Amino acid sequence: MAEPPGPVLVVVPTYDERENLGPAVARLHACLPDVDVLVVDDASPDGTGELADELAADDDRITVLHRAGKDGLGAAYLDGFRHALIGEHQVVVEMDADGSHAPEDLPALLAALEDADVVLGSRYVPGGRVVNWPWHREALSRGGNLYSRLALGVPIRDITGGYRVFRRSVLEQLHLESVASQGYCFQVDMAWRAVRAGFRVREVPITFAERERGSSKMSGAIVAEALWRVTCWGLSHRLGRDLPQHPAGPVAEGARS
Repeated sequence: MAEPPGPVLVVVPTYDERENLGPAVARLHACLPDVDVLVVDDASPDGTGELADELAADDDRITVLHRAGKDGLGAAYLDGFRHALIGEHQVVVEMDADGSHAPEDLPALLAALEDADVVLGSRYVPGGRVVNWPWHREALSRGGNLYSRLALGVPIRDITGGYRVFRRSVLEQLHLESVASQGYCFQVDMAWRAVRAGFRVREVPITFAERERGSSKMSGAIVAEALWRVTCWGLSHRLGRDLPQHPAGPVAEGARS
């Protein structure tokens, strides 16, 4: 595997993930012992933040960022990104705490940075798959991705997925202070910004497994926000009101084996 271009920080947002956090971090470090982990906890009532502090006390690869309350996935990741940019990490990873993102897939995502700036773990390219989702949940996900792909005019097949890798330079240039979207709409927003800014975006197949413990944070309001914002972005794009372009020009690359 090609070495990543510098130290790696895995940002793991949590809200009521006490049962899942420990096993997820242990699996991650079993695969990649040298990566650092930032747990961003939104004052979880179940004590996830306290557990994260205990893990950090025993392992200097783990840091905890406590937030005042539940303020959405997007806000948690943005705080995590800002924290990452204060330090010396050159690669920043988004990963769920619930076990749905297999740490065993991360080496392939990191290796793909050799010719990419952003790597998206994709369920819907050849080699990617979803395990133990009910049919209606997968249908909703596939439909949302198809709508986003058509509305925004990008060839990304899994633009809503939350397992992804960024070069530090991408986060430094994407105007994070202007990102206001939440839920999986946040994932669409970040990928769309990267494409429009001209960064090389690549999809790599992953296996996404439904969580075994706890409950999903998905809601109708999250889906409605995503549909509304994607529609607005698509209309703005067609009216010529896009984000500023990176000198290299927009590029989005599909999956490669």
